Amino acid sequence: MYLPAHFEESDPTVLQALIAEFPLGTLVTYGANGLTADHIPFLVEPARGDRPLSLIGHVARNNPLWHATTSAIEPMVIFGGASAYITPTWYETKRLTHEVVPTYNYAVVHVHGPLIVHDDAKWTRGMVGKLTRAMESGRAMPWKMGDAPQEFLAAQIGNIVGIEIPVRSMIGKWKVSQNRVEADRHGAVAGLRAEEQNDMAALIEARLPKS
Repeated sequence: MYLPAHFEESDPTVLQALIAEFPLGTLVTYGANGLTADHIPFLVEPARGDRPLSLIGHVARNNPLWHATTSAIEPMVIFGGASAYITPTWYETKRLTHEVVPTYNYAVVHVHGPLIVHDDAKWTRGMVGKLTRAMESGRAMPWKMGDAPQEFLAAQIGNIVGIEIPVRSMIGKWKVSQNRVEADRHGAVAGLRAEEQNDMAALIEARLPKS
């Protein structure tokens, strides 16, 4: 990923927060048929003892992903956060010089690490439980695995395979107008808020110089 220094985000807390908010990752692997991209919701599993920080999730048993990857090519997972088109009409510089062009802002995290397969019903059930609790948290009436008949649930779990990616590296790119003068950045925030694109507006504001 092209990563100018002013767009780099390296704070692990910030990177993990994006994954928690936007958990659908694009898992890119390389196998006999070349590159493959699978879209999978992941949960961040914190490091414990000698176990590293990991991503955990699952795929359908019929998905060739879990037995067709080439171990020599390390997988990558891409998580996309807030994004927004930035029109130059929001910039103070347009009023002064007209030397402006449009751009697109975004926040992304790339995770690299080996792919570990867990073809194990106990591990997979535990992973599904953790993922379900994370996804259902905050709901007035959260669904629980215990709500489903156990025979049915066992059959469903038998149709999936658990996967884990111990995190070797985690790279963040926050392209949120840091390369613009402060007046242009304030203009972008105002324009985004007027269009109710508050997530991107907040990312720009968070990186404005402190007064």
